[in-house]
Amino acid sequence: MPEQVQRPPEVDASLYLHPQTLARLASLELRAKMIVEGFASGQHRSPYKGSSVEFAQHRPYVAGDDLRHLDWKVYGRTDKLHLKQHQQETHLDLVLLADASGSMMYGSRSFEDASGEGVKASIDGRATWSKFDHATALAAAMAYITIQQGDRVGLGIFAEQIISIIRRSSSSATWRQIVGALATHPVNPAHAGRKASLVRVIDQTLAKVTNRCLVVLLSDLFMDIEEFREGLARLRHAGHDLIVFQVLDRREETFDFTDAAPFVGLEGEDALRVDPRALRREYLQVMKEHTSEVQKACLGLGFDYQRVCTHDWLGPPLAAYVARRNAMIKRGKFG
Repeated sequence: MPEQVQRPPEVDASLYLHPQTLARLASLELRAKMIVEGFASGQHRSPYKGSSVEFAQHRPYVAGDDLRHLDWKVYGRTDKLHLKQHQQETHLDLVLLADASGSMMYGSRSFEDASGEGVKASIDGRATWSKFDHATALAAAMAYITIQQGDRVGLGIFAEQIISIIRRSSSSATWRQIVGALATHPVNPAHAGRKASLVRVIDQTLAKVTNRCLVVLLSDLFMDIEEFREGLARLRHAGHDLIVFQVLDRREETFDFTDAAPFVGLEGEDALRVDPRALRREYLQVMKEHTSEVQKACLGLGFDYQRVCTHDWLGPPLAAYVARRNAMIKRGKFG
């Protein structure tokens, strides 16, 4: 496994997440759905009252309550019986897995339009905003939310295997370390031919992560569906929760090419000269079937799936998604 990547000091994190997005996301909590290791993972105050050292509140005594929790000092002052309730500290460990395989280099949106900062090119000189750029912004956003609520977050960048790691931490410097690690692995033509090997990456992740976590997978998921299912099954068997963000470019979704031209594979495939208008219907059907199978695999194991387009702004859809997820968790708990 590679060593921990240190953030280069010149990295401008604003290229990866707008200040407006950060402000909107700052007040949101990210919660895992599962009860992990005896706690409600992701909620800083567990709904389960325990005997930990941190005092929570008093409540009136009800017949049948455990007398060991009576607060006799309150009784002495008020002549009323009250019980002491304590709250257990809960923590969420978030593990971000960002796909840096060859297909993630594709992008049709101009970098200047996507960055929103008047920046005309990426750090490595590209004029288009790639799927990897968008995954980077998503990863930065999720890391930011997690650190804002005082939880630990780590990062793995992968293709055939994990390329680099930021170890989990709740330090305020971790967000910039994550942004720096992502900036040191821009997807570029030198990465052509690298394919994602999800099962191998999941196995490497599980070897490093001994406690149960919330894993966020950011990828176009251009991989064999059976391998994808196997990777998810291994995470489920280990007891982890998962959010899958499938990051696609708009032209991949619409295939609105009109001119016959060579189409070059980004993961070692040969170039083919095709008439896209003749293939559009079949392509869209295959794409629809694949994304449908991806979504079914996620939901079938109780994981979350979110399709994301590189041409959409990050802040509003991500904020709405996290709010919707939290509302769903709350309904499941109290409804």
